[in-house]
Amino acid sequence: MTQTSVRENLLQIQEGIASAAARAGRRVEEITLIGVSKTHPSNAIREAYEAGLRHFGENRVQEWEGKRAGTEGLAANWHLIGHLQSNKAGRAARLFHSIDSLDDFATAQRLERARSEAGISGRLRVLIEVRIAPEETKNGVEIPELPGLAEKIAELPRLELAGLMCIPPFLEEAEQVRPYFRRLRELRESAARNLGLTLPALSMGMSHDFEVAIEEGATEVRVGTALFGSRGTEFK
Repeated sequence: MTQTSVRENLLQIQEGIASAAARAGRRVEEITLIGVSKTHPSNAIREAYEAGLRHFGENRVQEWEGKRAGTEGLAANWHLIGHLQSNKAGRAARLFHSIDSLDDFATAQRLERARSEAGISGRLRVLIEVRIAPEETKNGVEIPELPGLAEKIAELPRLELAGLMCIPPFLEEAEQVRPYFRRLRELRESAARNLGLTLPALSMGMSHDFEVAIEEGATEVRVGTALFGSRGTEFK
């Protein structure tokens, strides 16, 4: 994809974000666009960066390790949005600004320990991924287990629990996804009350349904195909 088309796609997405925010009576500044750069090469990331994008989402630790050299010098924020295996937590803790897909306490403890051993100052931002629908292929903590997990993660001094994330079922009609987004917002509000924390982040909505997600309170939307086009070759 050329830089021009990435720029044009970005403008269209930003227009959609603005329209959805206006319908919901929200400020567009409340919403962060995360470009899902998984399976796309570093030059595509650079093109989006030059067009104005500052947040990018990667799916795999090893893929990001393989292409991060091509993004040197970019003052961007790197999010891990794919499932994090516990044995890769140590590497992820040093590679990403935010882990948006945390779903178990053992992995959280590994992230905590890795930050400590590496002597990294500051807290690592994390979101808890919630399994918002009973699909076997989806990751995330089960809803009944969310309060306990959130409480334990919030006590880790080197992690900053910022909110929740979900990947709802893929449904052709975006409007059909609305109940899942609404449910995640309600879970975030409940968790915030229980913990006495703000939990400002609500990461939900992708290329085909991000406007509905914004109407339901999303503060971060993860858009890949609408920005970069169809997926590139998988990195190993």
